[in-house]
Amino acid sequence: MILDGTIRLEARGDASPDTVWDRYAEPTRWPRWAPQIRRVEVAGARERLMPGMTGRVYSYGPLSVRFTVTAVHEEAGTWSWTVDLGPLQLDLDHSVAAADLADGRGSVAALTLRGPWPVLVVYAPLAQLALRRLVSP
Repeated sequence: MILDGTIRLEARGDASPDTVWDRYAEPTRWPRWAPQIRRVEVAGARERLMPGMTGRVYSYGPLSVRFTVTAVHEEAGTWSWTVDLGPLQLDLDHSVAAADLADGRGSVAALTLRGPWPVLVVYAPLAQLALRRLVSP
């Protein structure tokens, strides 16, 4: 029996919330800021996130996972998806907002991961690195 858990990650940076949202909203751009992602394939001719979007994320080696986008709220800067790792599943909730940095610019990106603890512990450091790159100019 594998116990499920939740981890919340956050990163602040100089990229504007609009820039960060655009990086999220176009799955083909994910490999540019997420080093664990080599390629993304989306079913159909869709280019931007939308509920019901499905596809596959390819990492390095033979690892690839299926995904389904479950919610997108562009005005709120949030979106969610489910990733299938064989018999295991991860639920990921993303958000982006304006940061309260000293110069008044920048953004904060957050990620809440829910799934089996062993997977969360392995994936969290990669996800944290990706968030830092996401909010960088």
